[in-house]
Amino acid sequence: MTSPRTRRRSKLAPDPDVRRTIVAAAAEALREQGVRGLSVAAVLDRAELSTRAFYRHFASKDELVAAVFLEMAHAEKRRLQRRMAKAGNPVEAVAAWIDGRLDLAFDETIKSDLRRMSLEAQSEIFAAPELIQPAYEEMLQPLIVQLNDGLSRGVFHDVDPVTEARSIQGVVWASTQRHWATGDCAPIEVRGRAVRFCLRGLGVQPEIVADIAARNRL
Repeated sequence: MTSPRTRRRSKLAPDPDVRRTIVAAAAEALREQGVRGLSVAAVLDRAELSTRAFYRHFASKDELVAAVFLEMAHAEKRRLQRRMAKAGNPVEAVAAWIDGRLDLAFDETIKSDLRRMSLEAQSEIFAAPELIQPAYEEMLQPLIVQLNDGLSRGVFHDVDPVTEARSIQGVVWASTQRHWATGDCAPIEVRGRAVRFCLRGLGVQPEIVADIAARNRL
C-alpha cells in the first residue's frame, strides 16, 4: 500500500510587471520618506499588492532599495549616453558626461526629481555600500568606456579608467553639493573649472583643454 502524495502548492514565478510596479511604488516612497523612512508595508499598500507578491520578487527591503537605485541609474545612464552621443571624440565625450551630471545642479527640469534620490544614494555609500555600488557602477559605465577609448587612442595618459571615472564623479558631485548649499554658483564657471580639472588630470593637451572648457555647453 502506497502512501498518499502530499500536495504542495506550486510556487509562482516572478512577474516582470509586478516587479516593476513594486519598484515604481518604492521609488515614490523613497523620494518622499527617504531610505530610513521606507517600509515594505507602505510600498505594498501604495502598489496594492500582497506580502506574498513582494517576497516572490525581493528577499528583503534592502534588495528592494538596491533595485530602486539601480533603476534610477539605468535611466541616468541612458540620459548621459544621449548627451555623449553627440561628441566627436573621447575628450569631448568626457566633457559631455560632466555636463550631463552637472544638469543635476543647474537644470530646473530634472533636478527636483533626481536631487532627493541622489542625496539618498550618497548618504548610503558609507552606511550600506552594497545597496549603492551596482547603481554607481552603472552610471559610471559610459564614462569608463570613453576613458578606455581615449587611453587606447593616446589622448589620455597613464590613467586607470575605473579610478579616474570615480574621481571625475567626485569632482562633479562636490560642485553640485556646493551649488545646492550656496545657490551662488554660475553654471559656466562651475563647468569650466570641472572640465579643466578633470581633463588636465587625464593628460589632455592644454590647448584642447582650453578649447573645450571655453565652450558654453550648459
